[in-house]
Amino acid sequence: MCCRRSLLGMEEIAAEIGMKKILNIVPYTFLPYTTGGQKLIAHFNAHLGKKSELHVAGTTDNDASLANSYTFHPLLSKSRWRYVNVFSCFKSIRLIRTKKIETVIIEHPYLGWMILFFRMFTNVKIICHTHNVESQRFRSIGKKWWRLLSYYEKIVLRHCDKIFCITEEDRDFFVHNMNILEEKCLIVPYGVNEKHPPDDKEKSKHVVCEKHQLNPDLPLLFFNGALDYQPNREALDIILHKIHPQLQSKDFKCNILIAGRNLPASYKHLQAYNHSNILYTGFVEDISMYTKAADILLNPVKSGGGVKTKMIEALALNTSVISTKTGAAGISPEEYGQKMKTVSDGDWNAFANEIIKLISMAQASTPNAFYEKYFWGNIIENMLTRI
Repeated sequence: MCCRRSLLGMEEIAAEIGMKKILNIVPYTFLPYTTGGQKLIAHFNAHLGKKSELHVAGTTDNDASLANSYTFHPLLSKSRWRYVNVFSCFKSIRLIRTKKIETVIIEHPYLGWMILFFRMFTNVKIICHTHNVESQRFRSIGKKWWRLLSYYEKIVLRHCDKIFCITEEDRDFFVHNMNILEEKCLIVPYGVNEKHPPDDKEKSKHVVCEKHQLNPDLPLLFFNGALDYQPNREALDIILHKIHPQLQSKDFKCNILIAGRNLPASYKHLQAYNHSNILYTGFVEDISMYTKAADILLNPVKSGGGVKTKMIEALALNTSVISTKTGAAGISPEEYGQKMKTVSDGDWNAFANEIIKLISMAQASTPNAFYEKYFWGNIIENMLTRI
């Protein structure tokens, strides 16, 4: 069974106008999405499905009704054994043959072992869509088996026809540290749906402040992320124990909102900080409204790999960002103008000073160059011309 496009005959139309036939294999839940990585896949497929005949093979716990521009096939189980399930591989091969797929995109290198079977039984072009350098991400958060993953990752990427890299830094690492051919590595950045700055930031701030009974005249600082992920939890501790005390010592008054699921019970919903205008919202459905409402998105991240998607989204929503240099990896200064400031990792006094300085300045808008590069429609069109 599969969930087909809502418009009948799309495959026939695609064949008539010469659309590429693509299969994307996603090894985990992304419909609906709750994390930045899942959101990347959901939006990537939504826009790719508008420009190609797209089939997506995913796990059975996805909500296939949300696949509006492509056909979803629940070929992978939700068991942890799905990463080594040969039967799922042969189901994918059957789909490739039936639908006459020309290109297979594999999200992350984890299912890269399937490439061996795809080479044996099909003649498809194979692409790995990397979200970061996985082995280096695991190294940065202290996983002892990162070297084994690095060896596997290198083998998988070398056997792909193309590699989609989110950042220049990732591409350079693959080329110089894993000896991947440079011409195989294409930049396909994390995208946004916005084409220009939104015009409802002030309204969004009033809505959020009214909901949480906050003074809208005070600057609103915002941090969000899955709080069971170590780098995000470390960043939260830095806000609570480093940045906020620095702001207090400088007599800077503001509201700080913390959003995200799975905050450990030991934090007690941050109730001890409520008197200091720090509020934990839990998981919020409309993260875009909260991001628009904020004057500044805080990103004091010191570990973890890849571009921080929350920063891309904040800039798209015309919200200023202050980040560590580690957290700002993958975004070039010419792309964000005066909307983002970076400070050295660990210099929390400088971080607090940048907050105060940015609030005191007239707020610039996110440059047009940012939207030209990061709008999903432009990204997909450019990608399709290169594969």
